[in-house]
Amino acid sequence: MAIDKTVGGEGEAMRQIWITKAGAPDVLQIKDAPEPVPGAGEVRIRVEASGVNFADIMGRIGLYPDLPPMPVVPGYEVSGRVDALGSGVDAEWLGRDVIALTRFGGYSDVISVALDQVFPRPPALSAMEAAALPVNYFTAWQLIVVMGGLKRGETVLIHSAGGGVGIAATQIAKHIGATIIGTASAAKHDELRAIGVEHLIDYRTENFETRARAITGGRGVELILDPVGGESLKKGYRLLAPTGRLGIFGMSSAATGKQRNVVGLVRALASTPWLQFNPVGLMNANKGVFGVNLGHMWNEVDRIRGWADQILDLAAQGVLKPRIARTFSFDEAAAAHHYVQDRRNIGKVLLVP
Repeated sequence: MAIDKTVGGEGEAMRQIWITKAGAPDVLQIKDAPEPVPGAGEVRIRVEASGVNFADIMGRIGLYPDLPPMPVVPGYEVSGRVDALGSGVDAEWLGRDVIALTRFGGYSDVISVALDQVFPRPPALSAMEAAALPVNYFTAWQLIVVMGGLKRGETVLIHSAGGGVGIAATQIAKHIGATIIGTASAAKHDELRAIGVEHLIDYRTENFETRARAITGGRGVELILDPVGGESLKKGYRLLAPTGRLGIFGMSSAATGKQRNVVGLVRALASTPWLQFNPVGLMNANKGVFGVNLGHMWNEVDRIRGWADQILDLAAQGVLKPRIARTFSFDEAAAAHHYVQDRRNIGKVLLVP
């Protein structure tokens, strides 16, 4: 990964990781920039860790429609310590350890963030664990509690159970008292079983629809969390029991390589069961389909903060505890993206300045 040492402007310099153009992980580039000055209602955070999410990877490939025009600094979440305040911010925030949601720009070692997107870090969480919490746990909470309505005794199928959202969803579902089925490569099964996934399916060698139906005695499942899209949605929809819900939060099947592949995208879209997801079909089947994109919830400040209160309380109790798969330095950002795309992680991948 190239390093650009050019500094614009005056004052202290910070480092950022930029997506310079659509492409493989090597398009990521470190650049220096002047440290930001927090504006009104903002705090400046000296970052200790930044979360890596699949949305960052889809953006780098050129398949994420919400990404601002390139070149751009990706990143949705950080943890760190507040070292400067904008006007209107109470002095008590200075020096506080915090977690923050960032709408891009999180791959930075210093960042200014609006105070309503900042949360005090529970003492029970390390800085690394805190950076692994916002995107994954807020997404899982929206999928399972808010929209999925999962209840004790119901069965949930979690695709990509070894990923950050998968781990978060497992912990939340276990707390609720649901039965958990997870899909993951066989190499991850022992570790996932140890954290509460009762039934595991190797998606590479097994048909998850057939196996999950056998596990449930033919009934099917009440909730499915699907970040895969395409053909996976067809199987999942068929697998739903009466009153079952299919939660969609990604389309990783469109990312068939480490660069943009139009053929893969077209195939994923073509295999989506659009005709099944119609009002008459849904009514007759007594099934529900919903979508989640935390990146489109930025204006729902009170709602997000309400979820955060519950999630951080459970984290403080030790009920929810992010699992760190691996940390990478900023210089290793390309390797971090390779690591996630190669599906080697069990838990969260972080960038550490």
